[in-house]
Amino acid sequence: MTIAQRSWNDLDDFQTFIDDGGIVEPTDDIPEAYRDEVFRFIEFHANSELMGGLTERDWIPKAPGLRLKQIFLAKTQDEIGHAHLLYMVAADMGVKSRSEMLEQLFDGRSRFHNVFHYQAVTWADQIAIAYLVDAAAFASQRAVFAECSYGPYKRVLKRIIAEEGFHMRHGEEMLLRLAEGTPVQREMFQAALDRWWWPAVQLFGPDSAPDDPLLAWKIKSQRNEVLRDAYVQKYVPLLQGYGFAIPDEHLTQDPDTGKWQTSEIDWEPLKATMRNGGPDSRRRIATAATNWSDTAWVRDALDVAAHARTANETAA
Repeated sequence: MTIAQRSWNDLDDFQTFIDDGGIVEPTDDIPEAYRDEVFRFIEFHANSELMGGLTERDWIPKAPGLRLKQIFLAKTQDEIGHAHLLYMVAADMGVKSRSEMLEQLFDGRSRFHNVFHYQAVTWADQIAIAYLVDAAAFASQRAVFAECSYGPYKRVLKRIIAEEGFHMRHGEEMLLRLAEGTPVQREMFQAALDRWWWPAVQLFGPDSAPDDPLLAWKIKSQRNEVLRDAYVQKYVPLLQGYGFAIPDEHLTQDPDTGKWQTSEIDWEPLKATMRNGGPDSRRRIATAATNWSDTAWVRDALDVAAHARTANETAA
């Protein structure tokens, strides 16, 4: 069945379509401005899933016990799988090929989430990542899914969010084990919390611009500051309830509303990661690039097999 290509007279006409709840498909005559903005957003998400999966992979041999090794194997598979799905969605937009996106990531020419520019120092850091970072990512992705106007992205997000929910719950389970554990275990997690609290809060980004096109085009359904505030209101009391201290000496709670207010956020660490200049950026990107280079023979072999199969089918 041939799908008719939809087109719009101008951006105002397209905006009306979006405002009315319209869903854009790859077969449409997509306005260039929308295509470029949405592509960059999805590519960034894909890069982050891939680099996050490599972070999990690093800890598979170090996980304490067979059960946790199995869990981190599954989690790594999930994250890499999310990346592959997102790269396919992005490539279908016709801005860059899948290979171009990956090569630019490994060359340090494209970006990924700030949290994957930091090093996990101990096993407790992996728990902090699972508890804090996965929760922040889950909240961000769920907000995108809520009103997402790009059909392929919305459909892929449904699966990704379901799996990220499991990752977040696993983080809660691991945190509870440490919270009820020995003084040494609690000290380890407190040290990890001290390292990961601010990167997790900064994952949502600075306040959204008043004219953020991703909000206007319903790729994002909530402003960055709204998501960030909801995260703080949820996780400050949870962490304190487990007996841990939030690493923010100016954290306050309004006595009337009960709302928590963080100190002023220093955005320089986030900006550094967006330049691939984070604390562990160089090693992470180099490791990913080496993996890509070392597995080139697999891709080459698959290409040869595909060409041979095509030639045989043509000859037949």
